[in-house]
Amino acid sequence: MKSFFVLLFFMGALSCQAQDLVYTPKNPAFGGNPYNSQWLLASAEAQNSFEDPSATTGRAQQTELERFTSSLNSQLLGQVSRSMFTNQFGQDGLSPGTYTFGSLALDIYPSNEGLVINILDTNTGEQTQIVIPN
Repeated sequence: MKSFFVLLFFMGALSCQAQDLVYTPKNPAFGGNPYNSQWLLASAEAQNSFEDPSATTGRAQQTELERFTSSLNSQLLGQVSRSMFTNQFGQDGLSPGTYTFGSLALDIYPSNEGLVINILDTNTGEQTQIVIPN
């Protein structure tokens, strides 16, 4: 009887199959599925109980006078900038050359892509480029 159980045990062991245990991370930062990122972010934000004290709760409502003042300000600044543009570039608009506005240096030249405007802030060294297509 004892040998029968030993034989039954070995027969059962031979018929058992196993597979590799593979770990798959959930977080996309560690190689997980990138579609999990929104779910993980929403879950983290839902659990976050801290409030930013410097965050504003909403946009303050402007009064009629404040809106009028803001509108008038932007119209006046637009008029001044148009006047400066006309004085600097004339009625024809932008033409190739080098121009200076205070600490801004503009270099305008034509290229295959269109009219290229390089703007350099001489105080900070910050530079940007604008391409106006043909």
